[in-house]
Amino acid sequence: MRVIAAMSGGVDSAVAAARARDAGHDVTGVHLALSPSPARAAEGARGCCTLDDARDARRAADALGIPFYVWDLAARFGRDVVDDFVETYARGETPNPCLRCNERIKFAAVLDRAQALGFDAVVTGHYARLVDVAGGVGLARAADPGKDQSYVLGTLRRDQWERAIFPLGDSQKSEVRAEAATRGLAVADKRDSSDICFIPQRDTAGWLRNRLGEQPGSVVDATTGREVGRHDGAYAFTVGQRRGLDLSVPAADGRPRFVLGVEPAARRVVVGPRELLATRELAVSAPVWNGIDAPAGELRCRVQLQAHGGAVAATAVADASGIALTFDEPVRRPAPGQAAVLYDEADVRVLGAGRVAAGRVVGDAVPDTDVRPAGAAAPRA
Repeated sequence: MRVIAAMSGGVDSAVAAARARDAGHDVTGVHLALSPSPARAAEGARGCCTLDDARDARRAADALGIPFYVWDLAARFGRDVVDDFVETYARGETPNPCLRCNERIKFAAVLDRAQALGFDAVVTGHYARLVDVAGGVGLARAADPGKDQSYVLGTLRRDQWERAIFPLGDSQKSEVRAEAATRGLAVADKRDSSDICFIPQRDTAGWLRNRLGEQPGSVVDATTGREVGRHDGAYAFTVGQRRGLDLSVPAADGRPRFVLGVEPAARRVVVGPRELLATRELAVSAPVWNGIDAPAGELRCRVQLQAHGGAVAATAVADASGIALTFDEPVRRPAPGQAAVLYDEADVRVLGAGRVAAGRVVGDAVPDTDVRPAGAAAPRA
């Protein structure tokens, strides 16, 4: 097949391109220029959008002997990922920009352009596996549980999976680095990207303030209704947050408070004790059933609520508007705007996904010792 290898400048995408070439595919390397000012992005950023990353990608392609191009998708990235990021925070939700980048850039804009140019598929360095299922291709967890990225691919459509190749799905990260070194790739020891690529210095609150302006308001204790602090913008807070609250009135029992709700219209942040974050029920909007047909009745599954964490057992009930989840044990309520990805009961294959909907500020209160952080679970089967 003629394939595009998306090369970020990191070790994973370089080895993925190499494996695709070795498998007999006609590979062309492409680096996505996503920053409108990559020279500035290099200052304090550690993502995949800097000039150094582009150079590393080109050197890897040269070492592999494959053609290499840079595709400028900065305008689309700005509109579909960066603007979406700002708008999501502005309405009191918490976005996942890496998930949105996969949805709208790597497996939408890139796939569309690749197909228009006569390519058959896109190769990436994601740690995930594609498996045969009834009616097409399914997405499954990677062999390396510490690097598994099926969660950030879980909202894609099945037809997008069918045009993707994930050569690293059966490998451990240590094996990938060792292979890169054996191949003589200079990125063998390059650090993994971990920051939001378009926010230097990890200062999300300051970056948002520059775009949304100061919007001062109150921080209110959910248990007393009293104002216990002030803030410069409710958009800088996320449900479950503990640090950076700068509260002027301590809790009567001395225990820490957590953000329970963000209300941008009222410029209010609601805080309270940890146990008020607990819930057994969760509403999910914008459902995508990509692993199975939408279930007609109750569906037993496991649900992952954050990128870094396990999945918890739940029962899902779907309708045209969304998915109602009931967990077997209380979980810590995730922030609205995050993804909920449903896996089969073996916690291996993706069944569907959706976006955590905004709900009540205070959920089902349970004893503090019973609260399991969202996404934390027993080891996978």
